[in-house]
Amino acid sequence: MEHFKQSIYDLIVETSTNLPPDVRRAIKDAMEREQKGTQSDLALNTIAVNVDMAAANCGPICQDTGMPTFKIKTPVGANHIVMRKWIHEAIAEATKAGKLRPNSVDSLTGKNSGNNLGAGTPVVYFEQWEENDVEVKLLLKGGGCENKNIQYSLPCELPNLGRADRTMDGIRKCILHAVWQAQGQGCSIGAIGVGIGGDRTSGYELAKQQLFRPLDDINPNPELAKLETSIMENANKLGIGTMGFGGNVTLIGCKIGAYNRLPASFFVSVAYDCWAFRRLGVVLDSSTGKIKRWLYRDDSPTMKLARQEDLALTGREVRLTTPLSEEQVRSLKVGDVVLLNGTLHMGRDLLHHHLMSHDSPVDLNGGVIYHCGPVALKQGERWTMNAAGPTTSIREEPYQGTIIKKFGVRAVVGKGGMGSKTLAALQESGAVYLNAIGGAAQYYARCIEEVEGVHFLEEFGIPEAMWHVRVKDFPAIVTMDSHGNSLHADVEKSSAIELSRFAEPAFTS
Repeated sequence: MEHFKQSIYDLIVETSTNLPPDVRRAIKDAMEREQKGTQSDLALNTIAVNVDMAAANCGPICQDTGMPTFKIKTPVGANHIVMRKWIHEAIAEATKAGKLRPNSVDSLTGKNSGNNLGAGTPVVYFEQWEENDVEVKLLLKGGGCENKNIQYSLPCELPNLGRADRTMDGIRKCILHAVWQAQGQGCSIGAIGVGIGGDRTSGYELAKQQLFRPLDDINPNPELAKLETSIMENANKLGIGTMGFGGNVTLIGCKIGAYNRLPASFFVSVAYDCWAFRRLGVVLDSSTGKIKRWLYRDDSPTMKLARQEDLALTGREVRLTTPLSEEQVRSLKVGDVVLLNGTLHMGRDLLHHHLMSHDSPVDLNGGVIYHCGPVALKQGERWTMNAAGPTTSIREEPYQGTIIKKFGVRAVVGKGGMGSKTLAALQESGAVYLNAIGGAAQYYARCIEEVEGVHFLEEFGIPEAMWHVRVKDFPAIVTMDSHGNSLHADVEKSSAIELSRFAEPAFTS
């Protein structure tokens, strides 16, 4: 199988850079259903431009290229040891080429391996079958949506829904709650895989397995097919919308499987995946390792999503250049679209923890912190950004308010919103939270004119380093202002009211 490693490399690159047709169709349908001119409509149009750019540039759709998870079926007698070695080599090469972000971090030391290899990464499942070919499926699922996975042990009490029993109706309530709790932090519009039964481990594994199903298939189990249809109809009535901005579409897929369970246990496990639903597969010749055909797609040309090559500006956008003044920031209100120019300082979990007890290596007074872990490549002495979308901001909630006040930060850019502690600091200090569009890594990378510098690269690794970039017309929406207003809190509250409407039984038990 001398071509096996190259085939795996090609699969990795295509999965990272080109969404499959079923996901593209689901996004296009969402665009057609969303009310024009709304914040969700703007977000969907940004997503569409980004998807087309990623395919054209062969760049990562999202900067968080996730945990590579392979499901492989082989004929009896295939050498899994050698195949795993080649997979590891292909992963390392794709990382070096900037098709994957270095995402493998030692949980004890915090050290990034730099090549996506380490204990437990990548995830590879082998299975024998009676066919002569080798089937390889790959799922790239990012950390932001992985953090919104959730598991329920029935019976239980659910906020806004009441008691969930060990019935189909109890399962329905759990799934709806899972969609609701993700809000915009999981980069809605999203898809969910659900595992009913099993134990805690196998239930989550079954849930993730469902994400390998095409979005437009029909469950062979009539009861589960009915439940999938019900969830799709009702989840989109919650009003969460794209990025949690409010809107008509929240979910683009729901796939459910069931395992037997122990009498004492009844688990409902939900694996949430974002709109950047990166999943592809190949069938390989078992003697050569060459690709015979692709899975999840046909030979038809890739369907473009964007209505135009760039976002259409309305003229109502607010252009700001860093450093920002308190007066400029106080004039902003929730719903304003901002075009940022000047220097942004990228920083995530490790940087925020560090700044709590250390000085900043650069002056942050009037500055903007961008919650971003980019895909960065060095060409000679010059760094470039291959992908640079926002990461989930809520992880920085324990630190953000203190850092805003300590350093005089005027704006924070991220996705999914932040909590009450940060909102209070915005109001007190005269700062603002700007929501960029999660996953739009190619679009935002294009806004970066130059990487001006980097700190803590050796200590923190590429995703967690403090990058300083100069941007031009970087778009984001004000979703938390300096007057105590939060779109995220409003949508969570309104969607909770909608969720409570589904508390009454919908299925007979």
